[in-house]
Amino acid sequence: MMMFYKDFAELSKENFDGMIITGAPVEHLAFEEVNYWEELSEIFTWAKTHVTSTLYICWAAQAGLYFHYGIPKYPLPKKMFGIFPQYALDKKLPIFRGFDDVFYMPHSRHTEILREDIVANDQLTLIAESPASGVSMVMAREGREFFITGHLEYAPDTLDKEYRRDLGKRDDVEMPVNYYLDDNPQNPPLVTWRAHANLLFCNWINYYVYQETPYDISAIK
Repeated sequence: MMMFYKDFAELSKENFDGMIITGAPVEHLAFEEVNYWEELSEIFTWAKTHVTSTLYICWAAQAGLYFHYGIPKYPLPKKMFGIFPQYALDKKLPIFRGFDDVFYMPHSRHTEILREDIVANDQLTLIAESPASGVSMVMAREGREFFITGHLEYAPDTLDKEYRRDLGKRDDVEMPVNYYLDDNPQNPPLVTWRAHANLLFCNWINYYVYQETPYDISAIK
């Protein structure tokens, strides 16, 4: 651990071009009930002044929106599980450079954030959404923060492993939609999101991390 990782006490003394905060399977808990919420809140606060651009992914997106902007999460009647078409609302944004009219994003979550809460906050910009899976990408501080509710970073077999892990252990497990070839779990997954995933992360690094990195990071607001 000490060879490959550093604790936050050491990292907090430095500045960084970009940071990715990933999710956690704690959706059933209120944010304040998560046992590391205090430490995570400290990291969220630190990132605003020490990181040029931060990606918050899945539960971290919900947590970041709640901590920074007071956006609540809501339970879903059933798990959002599968691959869903997404639509960029402002195709001129550099984060979507090279994107097609439709792109696909894996989702695996039991809670959601609501569109009306996002658009009611003038500090937030809804930049991508889906008729099926709802809010998918929110931007704040002109790209210093991105909140992504799905999992573009997923490997081809991630949802398959999750599905087979839970099958038979709970009575609410449904097959991930739009995922298996011919919707048959005996077939391999049909990968429809990887090209746009690579493009999104490249665009983030090129246009929001490196090109926007100020010489004096203390200038970030």
